[in-house]
Amino acid sequence: MRSLPCITIISLILTGSVYSQGTNPTSPPVKAVAELGANVTLPCRLLSKDPMSLGIRVKWTKVSDDEALNEDVLVSMGFHKKTYGSFEGRVFLQELNDEDASLVISDVSKNDMGKYRCEIINGEEDILQEIMLEVEGGNTDGVVYPYYPHAGRYNLNFRDAEQACLDQNSTVATFDQLFQAFKDGLDWCNAGWLADGTVQYPITKPRAPCGGTNNGPGLRTYGRQDKEMGRYDAFCFSSALNGRFYWLVQPDRLTFDEAVQACIDDGAEIAKVGHMHAAWKLEGFDRCDAGWLADGSVRYPISRPRKNCSPTEAAVRLIGFEDKMQKSYGVYCFKA
Repeated sequence: MRSLPCITIISLILTGSVYSQGTNPTSPPVKAVAELGANVTLPCRLLSKDPMSLGIRVKWTKVSDDEALNEDVLVSMGFHKKTYGSFEGRVFLQELNDEDASLVISDVSKNDMGKYRCEIINGEEDILQEIMLEVEGGNTDGVVYPYYPHAGRYNLNFRDAEQACLDQNSTVATFDQLFQAFKDGLDWCNAGWLADGTVQYPITKPRAPCGGTNNGPGLRTYGRQDKEMGRYDAFCFSSALNGRFYWLVQPDRLTFDEAVQACIDDGAEIAKVGHMHAAWKLEGFDRCDAGWLADGSVRYPISRPRKNCSPTEAAVRLIGFEDKMQKSYGVYCFKA
């Protein structure tokens, strides 16, 4: 059995959250709290006298309000175990004894917040338990994101970077903000300006093209660069939204100009990249539809990874800076 350090075990009384076969949960799930970046154990036990045998199946699921968006976390039957998606390689069953089906999640991130369901299926009396996981710590005031404009990568001097972030309803990120984003899981292999005039980038998964494999995870730095001559991307920081970010339902796909006008007609403005990142990271906004944004880019936010959208990770996906006359996309709007 795999062992991990610093596991926080949440001891919970699950009365009212255990259900027999064929019923749906009616009681609110029990709440568990974990620190960002720590490990947490979500308890689940077989509440009968018969220990779990090799024929008993355990399934953990992360539950969405829309059942179609539920995420498989782990399935176990005897010695055969499989993990899924963003949970692959960082979840396992605790298995302290034959009745223990508790789930251990390592390196907890903000994306792990939500409701989890444990099902123990033994063919006679099935057990279903639900737990709501909350994650504390990290930057709750805003979000750091890498940015480059239509001109492409490594085209911004420091003043251009400041203006590029400002144009997206953001500011150039500070070192502390980027470091916190790194601890939250941001991994980006392109160097960008920070507010102190240094150029850095965060790596959580060391690899050869991104500072080499001999260095551990951390911020890679180029140090201070010439603010006029240096050309890099930018790391922008967007605060929590002071308004509503939304997908504008339209009967047809739109050109860029039509998208701008459609938001105006709805009493709003076409959304900026900072709006999308804040809605995605801080509010869990999720939509698998590519839409125009104010900088002429086409993007979509996925907070629940799934096939054909963002199968391996939660992310804001960039389609690109598309032909503005092309009628292939919808639009995201922002109403202050």
